[in-house]
This record gives sequence, structure tokens and C-alpha cells, in this order.
Amino acid sequence: MSIPQLILKQNKFGTFAGRHPWVMAKSVVKPQVEIADGDVVDLVTLEGRWVGRGIYNQRSHLCVRLYSWTRGEELNDDFWRGRLAAAVQLRRMIGYDDPAGATRLVFSEADGLSGLIVDRYGRYLVVQVAALAMQKRLELIVPLLAELAQPAGILVRTDEKIAAQEGMERRDGVAWGEAPPTSLDVYENGLLFRVDLASGQKTGYYLDQRENHRVAAMYMKDRRVLDVCCYVGGFALAAAKIGGAREVLGIDSSEKAVLQARDHAAANQLPNVTFEVGECFRTLEQKVAAGEKFGGVILDPPRFAASRDTVDQALRAYHRLNRLAVQLLEPGGILVTCSCSGRVSREQFLKMLSGVSQKTGRDLQILEQRGPAPDHPVRISCPETDYLKCFVCRAM
Repeated sequence: MSIPQLILKQNKFGTFAGRHPWVMAKSVVKPQVEIADGDVVDLVTLEGRWVGRGIYNQRSHLCVRLYSWTRGEELNDDFWRGRLAAAVQLRRMIGYDDPAGATRLVFSEADGLSGLIVDRYGRYLVVQVAALAMQKRLELIVPLLAELAQPAGILVRTDEKIAAQEGMERRDGVAWGEAPPTSLDVYENGLLFRVDLASGQKTGYYLDQRENHRVAAMYMKDRRVLDVCCYVGGFALAAAKIGGAREVLGIDSSEKAVLQARDHAAANQLPNVTFEVGECFRTLEQKVAAGEKFGGVILDPPRFAASRDTVDQALRAYHRLNRLAVQLLEPGGILVTCSCSGRVSREQFLKMLSGVSQKTGRDLQILEQRGPAPDHPVRISCPETDYLKCFVCRAM
């Protein structure tokens, strides 16, 4: 059976020569034959040069997601098995296979599986589908995951906004095996967290900051620490238990997250860690006005830049947040500042910090520049996978 071809517009080949997996609708000529959403297509140049093989979706602004750059390679059962097996093997190789822990088992484009995220929490898997191409292949992918990872159950979750962007139906619920408990205990860096896989953020928890929680904690010994946008307490709890912080206060705008964070502090027997509900900018401004000082401030805000059009706005928000944080730091205090906005580059974030230094009159020493944990690898051909920035700084 012949594979339909989709033709790149003039001067668009360069992007895909580097094996970038995303083909925008504006980059291709409108197909002359009918192609069903979810069908395999070959991407070719106007001159007929073969570029790669992927899966078509006319409902999405990403009209093709490329999966293979080997001419003639079929996107069949063996292909998907190979990609999934390689992803699972990587996590075993780096030692992220603790049966009581959690890890990202499949990281979308970084593992050559654009639109598919799989997280393991103890004996359960959570599959997050972000592409029609993957949703149409769930009946194949779920049994393969069951075979390769041997879980007790597999839960599928679909983000409502992404489903609308991809033109796909939301599919949520148990896809294989047994349903996970509503509160599942998992361990990260020796700390206990209780995760709700069905209704928690993303797949239940943010796994990408695992190593940054531990590293940041090592700078917090005997310090008074403020953790802003603390969610369920990852940085705050690590600062106290691993780093030996004297006192830790976590702030988050979500009352639900704060209640969970308090539960985690109690479960880990950390009475010197407290949590409060508060909006990040307002809370910092109030503490600056009150003349409070901290030995360490941790900033892990939600994504500020959802698109290229909002990058400048996001950088202004990062500047404001970091400027307030630096004003709260005592001399020699530690600033741990993060950005999960993939649209904001490391260079832009560094320039923002330079502006903060100028505005506050405080020199900043960068002690560490970090990214996500290694179960969230960065694929060179897809710079967007290098989304998380974490800088450990000393304010002079």
C-alpha cells in the first residue's frame, strides 16, 4: 500500500534536515489527495526529495509529527515496540527504576514518540496523550507498555486544552489492569509524597525537578527559606530534610496544593516546614514592605510564556518575581530560580537576571545552571525539549 506524500513549501527543508519532528500546516502545500487524520504520510520537498515519515492531522496546527528519518521504515507494531523499549531501558540504565519511586518513562519528542508522555508511579503508569497520532494507537501502545513495564494498572489522561488543539476526544480512565488508589505513596529523595494520579496536576506530580530539589537543598543548611509557588512541597521539604534548613515557609495560590503540602510535612515529620495560601507577587511585595529577610528564596512558578507572542510579557513577570526575591535575601543569600517556559531561552533568562542585578544593586553569582532530571532528556534535534531552567545563585 503506497504512503501518501505531503510536499514542503520552498525553502522549508532546512528545518527538517536537522530532524525536527514538528511540521506546521503553513510549511506544507495543501494535499491534492484526501488524507485521513491519523494516517502515515511521507514528507517530501518540491523536487521530490524524501525528508521523513510521520502521521498526519489536518485538525492541528502541527499537521504532521515526524517519527522516522529512515526511508522505507514502517511505522508498524515493531517500530512502536522498539521506541517504547528503548525509553524504558534508558530509565533502567540511569537507575530510575525504584519500585517505590516515580519516573518519566516516556518523554514525548525526547524519546522519539511525539505526543506521548508516560509516567510511572510505583506500580502504576499514567499515560498522557498530547497528539491524535498517539490516541489512535493507544490500543497498541497500552498493551506494549503493560508488557515492557509490568505495571499493576495503566491510567490514561487527556488535557482538555490539548484535546481541543488536536481535534481529539478526551479519553480518561483505566485503560489496563486495576485502578490506582486515590492517594498513592511514592518516594523522592527519601521523602514521602502522596499522589492523586486521576486528578493531580499533569500526571499527578511534577517529576522533572527531582534532582533540582536535592541540589537546591544542599545550599540551605541553617537558613530561613521561602519557597514560592511551592505546589505540594518538593523544594521546601527537601530544604528541611536533606539540606538542614532552620525554617521553611512554602507559599502557593492553590489551597488544595497547600493542604497536600501540609500533609506531606506531617508525614515526613518536619515540624519546621509550614505552608500558606498566597499569590506569589502579592506575598513577596508584602514581605518586602515588612522588611523580612531570608537566607534562601526558591522560585518555581508555572509557565509564564505559552507562545512566542507572550515571551516579552513572561520575561517582565520573571524580572518582577526575581527582583522581589532578591530584595528579600540577606547578604550571601541563595536564590534558586526556575522557568518551565520552553519559549524562554536560557540566554533570555540570564539576561533577565542581569537586569534584576542592576535594578536591585546586588551582584548575583551563578553557582549552578541546571535542567530537568535525566528521565526528561533533551533531544538535540528538538530544542523545545530543553524547556526547564534552574539557576542556583548567590546574592552578594
